[in-house]
Amino acid sequence: MAMVKKSITVTDQQEQWMQAQLATGNYASDSELLRDLIRKEQTRAAEIEAIRIKLIEAEQSGFVEKSPSEMLASFREEARNNGKL
Repeated sequence: MAMVKKSITVTDQQEQWMQAQLATGNYASDSELLRDLIRKEQTRAAEIEAIRIKLIEAEQSGFVEKSPSEMLASFREEARNNGKL
């Protein structure tokens, strides 16, 4: 995988938060932390899109007997099975 070098500017508060994350030992560098945050956001965005599509489908299909939490669990499971998460 090719890497592209970026230069970013963060606020003092964001820098303090990043340094606190690095201090936990979970990340070796700022770059590793930011890549992890991007991956998590990509996953979250994919999950939201899958849920949005399912909600549209549900609205178009009429009433269901499942509770909202059961529907959400079902949507997430289907998205994982389809490789969208």
